[in-house]
Amino acid sequence: MAQIDGAVLITGCSTGIGRATAELLAREGNTVYATARRPESIEDLRAAGCRTLALDVDDEASMSAAVAAVEEAEGVVGALVNNAGYSQSGAVETVPLDSVRRQFETNVFGLIRMCQLVLPGMRRAGRGRIVNVSSMGGKLVFPGGGVYHATKHAVEALSDAMRFELKGFGIQVVVIEPGLIKTQFADTVAGQMPVEDGPYADFNRSVTEATVGVYEGPLARLGAGPEAVAKAIKKALEARKPRTRYPVTPSARLLLTQRKLLPDRAWDAVAGSSFRRPTP
Repeated sequence: MAQIDGAVLITGCSTGIGRATAELLAREGNTVYATARRPESIEDLRAAGCRTLALDVDDEASMSAAVAAVEEAEGVVGALVNNAGYSQSGAVETVPLDSVRRQFETNVFGLIRMCQLVLPGMRRAGRGRIVNVSSMGGKLVFPGGGVYHATKHAVEALSDAMRFELKGFGIQVVVIEPGLIKTQFADTVAGQMPVEDGPYADFNRSVTEATVGVYEGPLARLGAGPEAVAKAIKKALEARKPRTRYPVTPSARLLLTQRKLLPDRAWDAVAGSSFRRPTP
């Protein structure tokens, strides 16, 4: 059983991927700091061997305090797993700009700031690892997901830049690209879909229906549970020379390959086959 070099700080551990990763790494004897906006939601992870902290990636004071607490106890954050994030869907014109800003604040700006906070300590130590949880949606786009996909495209770009910038300091940057993961993702999409009777009403409804259908229908066989992503994160943290990217689930590998091979208009046709195209 390989041990990870140093304490692991994970964001977004209340459910899904973050929780599964914290449990897996702690079970194998690693020092794990599991975090969430609401600390009561992860209190049970203490019994699994985790140390828990409040951490809201939308709040500067909360992020600074969490990193400071880990550094005071451990000397340095050995590895940062940027997992906190959420999805929202809807035609771009229908998503309120405040909602767009909140999405980027959590999925992108919070990730950047967490990196900025842990990196001085990692550079002083001459070692460290950052694992950014992106999505297959960081490389491809489904209709109705423009805002969410934009955040994940940003995570991919930031990771590529940091991988080059930090290598000389002994710090490695890895991207995890989950495909269809059986969590509350579909419910989240349905719950945050803009409600309106305008020109995109039928389209937005079709996006909700298609998303629920993918997560609950036959295509779910190409997905996996959050434990599959946790195992990929564990590999990325333990490997002496980790890959730059880890696609997770058959759906991610299939669709990423398909997107790479298809011209833009052909992808539009394939991706749009399950959606009602907005029309006047």
